[in-house]
Amino acid sequence: MDEKYMDGLLNIKTDADHSFSDSIQYHRYEPTPYETLQLLFEQYEMKETDHVVDFGCGKGRFVFYANYYWNAFCSGVERDEYLFNKAMENKERYVKKRRKSKEKIQFFCSLAEEYKIDQLDNIFYFFNPFTSEIFIKVINRILDSAQKNPRRIDILLYYPHEDYIYFLSRNTPFHLEKEIRIPGHYIKDLNERFLIYRFFG
Repeated sequence: MDEKYMDGLLNIKTDADHSFSDSIQYHRYEPTPYETLQLLFEQYEMKETDHVVDFGCGKGRFVFYANYYWNAFCSGVERDEYLFNKAMENKERYVKKRRKSKEKIQFFCSLAEEYKIDQLDNIFYFFNPFTSEIFIKVINRILDSAQKNPRRIDILLYYPHEDYIYFLSRNTPFHLEKEIRIPGHYIKDLNERFLIYRFFG
C-alpha cells in the first residue's frame, strides 16, 4: 500500500521526519505503516460508537485512518508541541473532505500519564510511544476509569515491547484476546505483530 497515496486519499501529511525526542522516556515519532493498519482492521472491528485513544499519536495517522475506516470517535494524545500542531493541521485538511468527522476527532497536547481518561474511552492504541514506567501509569489510569465506569476495554499494541506484555499479563486483569502477525515480516522480526488485550470492567 503506497504511503503517499493513502495520505493523499485522507488529505493529510503523516510521513516520518528526522526529528528526535527530547525526552529519554518518550520515543521519537514513527507512524504505523498503512499496510499494517489495513491488516489490523481486516481482523479487528471497531464500531461507530467506540471511542479510540492513540497515545503518542504524532501527526495523527492512526486517528484519521481509524475514523475513515470505522467512523469511530478518535482522540490523539501527543506531548510534542510540534507534532501536535501538525496533527491539528491535518485535522483541518481531513475535515474539509469529511465535515461530519469534525466532532469525532480531537487532539490533546499532553503527557500521556496526565491525560484524563474519558468515561467513554474504550480502545487504546500504543506503538511503543514511551517507556514501560509511563505505560504502567497510563494503564493504571485506564483501569481506574473502568472501575468507576464499567465497560469493555481493549488495549492494542503494535510492535509490542516485552515489558508492556509482561505488565499486562502479570499485573492486570487484561487477557490476550488476539494476536495478528504481519505476513512477510513476522518471520524476520517476531515483534511485527499486533496484540489485542481485553478487559470487561
